[in-house]
Amino acid sequence: MLKKLAKLKYLPNNFKIVEDGDHVLCAISGKKISLENLTYWNVELQEAYYSFIEANSKRDKN
Repeated sequence: MLKKLAKLKYLPNNFKIVEDGDHVLCAISGKKISLENLTYWNVELQEAYYSFIEANSKRDKN
C-alpha cells in the first residue's frame, strides 16, 4: 500500500487518477477513504465523501 493521498478528477460515473495514491479524504469529516471503497463524490464541487451520511449532509446544507 502506498499510504499516499491521491489526487483525483471526479467524473459523473467514475474518477480519473491525476496523482497516484491509495486514498482521498472526506470533504466533511476528513476521514481517509481508500480508492477501492470510494463510492460517494460530487462532480461539481470535486469533493469525496466517506459515506451517504456525509454526502447527504453536504447536499442538505446547499
